[in-house]
Amino acid sequence: MSVTELDAALLAKHPLPAVGQGDKDQHGAILIIAGSRDVAGAALLTAMGAMRAGAGRLQIATVRSAASGLAFTMPEAMVVGFEEDADGGFVGSANDRLARLAGKADAVVAGPGLQQTDACAALAAALLKNGNRLALDAALLHALPARTADAKAAEIPPILLPHAGEMASLLECETAEVEADPLGAGLRCAKRYDAVTLVKGVQSHVVTPDGRAFRYRGGGPGLGVSGSGDMLAGIVGGLLARGAAPLTALLWGVWCHGEAGRQLGERIGTLGYLARELADEVPALLFPVQAPA
Repeated sequence: MSVTELDAALLAKHPLPAVGQGDKDQHGAILIIAGSRDVAGAALLTAMGAMRAGAGRLQIATVRSAASGLAFTMPEAMVVGFEEDADGGFVGSANDRLARLAGKADAVVAGPGLQQTDACAALAAALLKNGNRLALDAALLHALPARTADAKAAEIPPILLPHAGEMASLLECETAEVEADPLGAGLRCAKRYDAVTLVKGVQSHVVTPDGRAFRYRGGGPGLGVSGSGDMLAGIVGGLLARGAAPLTALLWGVWCHGEAGRQLGERIGTLGYLARELADEVPALLFPVQAPA
């Protein structure tokens, strides 16, 4: 099959919304549903990525034990804490309120750092029915096979951000099968869920339900570090909040995340930079390309 290179020439054919001179509401509102008692930092990294990608208003929904710390470390956000279970994850009774919060946002990123519980499938279904732009990651990906019909019925195709193990869950197959043919797995996943899907790897691929595939070759080994995927999810979410279509947001998000890693690799070293450091590279990568309206 034909695979298109994800580079500056391709991005020029998928322009981001103009920056404009509006207030924070015109730059888009994002809700990030993320974190647990043991992995509160996932919400922070996702939030940093979203704001550096240009989102205007930020709200974080997380478990109560993480909320106060996030409010101090991310003062740009309104942080809402929810009751948690014994393992430090969301309780199922939080789903209705989470869905109502999501309905008020322009874009939602859900899943980074969440505990994988029985409530995740119901949460994924509720978010898919809201009709806004949505990126799903981590625990919510493992829950999605039970909600395939909800994904296919979504008003706007969701974005899925799986690594190989999560892709195996989405396809209900072995991880080795995904690793043997990652692009083929991504194409099956995109078609099964009618979703724009990222296939992570040394070479990343963005695939669409209609069978298009785009390959990004850059980035470097330094991106293989804890929190890197959370940062990517946030960048994609920030672009969705600004009004980018799902494919456009994912293409730009993958490129920007990878180029940030490349720049840090050249300046700091091939390995050893932190996922949080990616955020500071993002504005200079995105906004010179987009002249103010």
